[in-house]
Amino acid sequence: MIVLSIDPGIEKTGYAIFKKDRENSIKFVNSGLIKTDKKKLTEKRFLEIYLQFVKVIQKYKPSNIVLERLFLFKNHKTVITVAQSQGIILLVGAQHGLPVEFLTPLQIKQIITGYGNADKKSVEKMINLTFPIDTSKKEDDEVDAIACGLAYCYLNKKLLQ
Repeated sequence: MIVLSIDPGIEKTGYAIFKKDRENSIKFVNSGLIKTDKKKLTEKRFLEIYLQFVKVIQKYKPSNIVLERLFLFKNHKTVITVAQSQGIILLVGAQHGLPVEFLTPLQIKQIITGYGNADKKSVEKMINLTFPIDTSKKEDDEVDAIACGLAYCYLNKKLLQ
């Protein structure tokens, strides 16, 4: 089973790929960041996100997608573009017959650190202890996608066997 986890956004969208290895353990495969140019029209930026995720799906052939769910945002403009980005990802998932599931930031932190109000540094530390990934060289959106995928894999470990 291959899992594509995504931290959606318009300026930056992080993603990570996880799979079960031969020993039935969770394996981190890859992660990345899709960046769009602020100077481009919004619809062109969403088209770019769409096309990039089509390529990611074609390359890694995931069996499902997990998204970080919108939780609380103070900035209403941000919440709208994140929701629109989620819509693009839901569309790509549907076009490729992939189920899409959601985890909240609270669930992700709880699963990874054992504490739902953990800070980003605590989450990064647990990721670094689990996989040989240097998260200090990755942007927040990519690290959030890694955390989302890792939490999903922990939560659904029996499905991966």
